[in-house]
Amino acid sequence: MSNLVAAKLGKGISPQQFQEGMTKNQEQFIAWYEQFAWQSEADEQFFESLSDRDDVRCLIIAADWCGDVVRNIPVVFRALAKSGIPVEVFIKEEHEDLMKEFEGKGIPVVIFADTGGFVLGKWGPRPAYVQAIMTAFKATDPDREAPDFQEKMLAVRQEMIRAYGEDTSYQHVVVSELKELLSSF
Repeated sequence: MSNLVAAKLGKGISPQQFQEGMTKNQEQFIAWYEQFAWQSEADEQFFESLSDRDDVRCLIIAADWCGDVVRNIPVVFRALAKSGIPVEVFIKEEHEDLMKEFEGKGIPVVIFADTGGFVLGKWGPRPAYVQAIMTAFKATDPDREAPDFQEKMLAVRQEMIRAYGEDTSYQHVVVSELKELLSSF
């Protein structure tokens, strides 16, 4: 895994370039970004304390059409901006090799690596409690060719949207999960 990530370091776009280049959902993305607020001083201080670390890099696989990217990446951007960890964004359709390396189609994928490209950990595509809904659906081994598959998938997506909620309360979960991951290395 690390060879591909090492080759990608320094080849992504900045968070600002991603945001400015959005052709879909930009307004909603900016709204979630602007609504971000630290739930606790301890969380903010944790991310601030990472500013002394120069051994961690973040690579994010994303696309502007994805609802999970629009909701979650503003939180990731805000938390990591506080940390000083360099962040690069890779557009999913332009980096399918990177997507395959991380075994999935779900985005965003937030990858933390050291300066040599060794993967330290990853997060995504959504908070664990929201992901649990999709995991439970996939555990039923749905037939993608069944006539009602799209209807069932729509119901699962609607349930995930309800789990996120109407406000920004889900954002503290993203911060907590990132904090836990970053604390592990």
